[in-house]
Amino acid sequence: MTQFSLHERLGQSKALLAPGAYDALSALLVEQAGFEAIYMSGASISYTQLGRPDIGLVSATQVADIIGRVRDRVQIPLIVDADTGFGNALNVQHTVRLFERMGANALQLEDQTAPKRCGHLAGKELVAANEMVGKIKAAVDARTSEQTLVIARTDAIAVEGFEPALARAELYRQAGADILFVEAPQAIDQMQAICQAFPNTPLLANMVEGGKTPLLTCDQLSDMGYRLVIAPGSMVRVHAFIAQQFLQSLKANGTTALFRDRMLDFKQINDLLGLPDLMDQGAHYEMRGQEAAE
Repeated sequence: MTQFSLHERLGQSKALLAPGAYDALSALLVEQAGFEAIYMSGASISYTQLGRPDIGLVSATQVADIIGRVRDRVQIPLIVDADTGFGNALNVQHTVRLFERMGANALQLEDQTAPKRCGHLAGKELVAANEMVGKIKAAVDARTSEQTLVIARTDAIAVEGFEPALARAELYRQAGADILFVEAPQAIDQMQAICQAFPNTPLLANMVEGGKTPLLTCDQLSDMGYRLVIAPGSMVRVHAFIAQQFLQSLKANGTTALFRDRMLDFKQINDLLGLPDLMDQGAHYEMRGQEAAE
């Protein structure tokens, strides 16, 4: 599967559904399942790399390292959570250049203060709207390709209220954001109002199990007017749930046999990871080396 223009894809009526990934394996699973894009979730990176909640502990260099590993393994577009840009407008520019160079196709910036929090946690604080406008302008100026999209997220619903959140989103649109992300609407009528307020701008919907926003299908969100739908932490929550069950069974029974029908065996995981192709490539270059030596 090859990359396509995210900008063109977001112009289609059916929303682009991007599952959250956090390393090369999870990204590979998303690509192999036939999805068109991957959302590199900051929360999931924090969960899996640090064993900590999403409270601003992950650094730009940690995320960049993971982007590079993922890009080396998959071809579909990467939409990357860049948190607050990891600092002021100059930090934002450094982050944009770094993430774009590592293989990001879109970067999401949010208007929280540092340290930030998951958009569905309480106690968030915001930077001034004009500071966020400056960050967006800095991001737009820093990107080397107009095909690299800037997503502006506002967390203002929980802090300032719904109407101020729409006002912030409009300022961010005017500043040059390609996609708007009004985080954590608490009811379907709020989601509809967001879509009505920005009929000509691609909008992102965030589906979080147990979060503040109603869980809707991709088709329902498409009909409402959203053009990008993310499920950022769903896969890691599934993995954690299944892993807990597996470990409880292993501890109680002293064997993995009871989970045999719920796992890949040694051959299956190696086939999934592409071992046969790599072995063939190795044999090919070994043969070429032998031919050169003769």
